[in-house]
Amino acid sequence: MSFLAPLAEMALPAIVGGIAGGAQNAAMTGLNTQDELFQLGLYGEQMRHQETMQIQSTAFDEAMDERSENMREVNVLRDITMAQRKADDGIVKKFIQMIGQ
Repeated sequence: MSFLAPLAEMALPAIVGGIAGGAQNAAMTGLNTQDELFQLGLYGEQMRHQETMQIQSTAFDEAMDERSENMREVNVLRDITMAQRKADDGIVKKFIQMIGQ
């Protein structure tokens, strides 16, 4: 049994080293998990910002489309008004010519 003492002395550092290595592995696994969760959080935040930007972009596009349509309507009404004025001017000129004859 006296051979067990030197064997135990040699095995003790290996056992302690194995326990320390296991602790390091556990710590690294914990850090990796924490980093992955942080990255996942960043990705979620980025997705939320992208959705917000998409909503704002859609609202802006709709507002610009409505504004363009309103401007087209105003231009059509202006063109109609100008055509009516020209027609009225032509009628007035013919009326003046009739009176003058």
